[in-house]
Amino acid sequence: MIKSYRGLMADGDEHTVSLHTNNGKTGYKVVKFNVMPNEPFNKIQESVLKMYKIPQGTPDGKVDFSDGTLVAAGIFKGADSTGTPQTTTEVFFDNEIINQDLYLTCYDAATGEKLNYYFELEQINLSEDQALAAIVKNLRNEQ
Repeated sequence: MIKSYRGLMADGDEHTVSLHTNNGKTGYKVVKFNVMPNEPFNKIQESVLKMYKIPQGTPDGKVDFSDGTLVAAGIFKGADSTGTPQTTTEVFFDNEIINQDLYLTCYDAATGEKLNYYFELEQINLSEDQALAAIVKNLRNEQ
């Protein structure tokens, strides 16, 4: 089963996506991740939206693929003229199985604009061993 999520984030926001269950036997993989500006072609914008396994506190514009808590990242760069190219890039790590909550952060380096997000998660039934392994991995990431 595929579950979809969408929303709008302002510069500096952090949203929580509640995925945890009492027994941890439901896991998820990211299968799609997209970002889009709130006002295409009308504003100067340089935004990054990131998805993490743990809360981040203050969002920033740095993307570090060696960070084991990072699940996905999307960037958008655009200008206030339709003659200037609008660019979007999304990256996600499709082999990650998550059975805890996800945390989204938004940062805009230009003018503090809002950014839409849309992502899809594939729901996976986990065995007891897989659920325990995912929980232990999540606990290690919190330290």
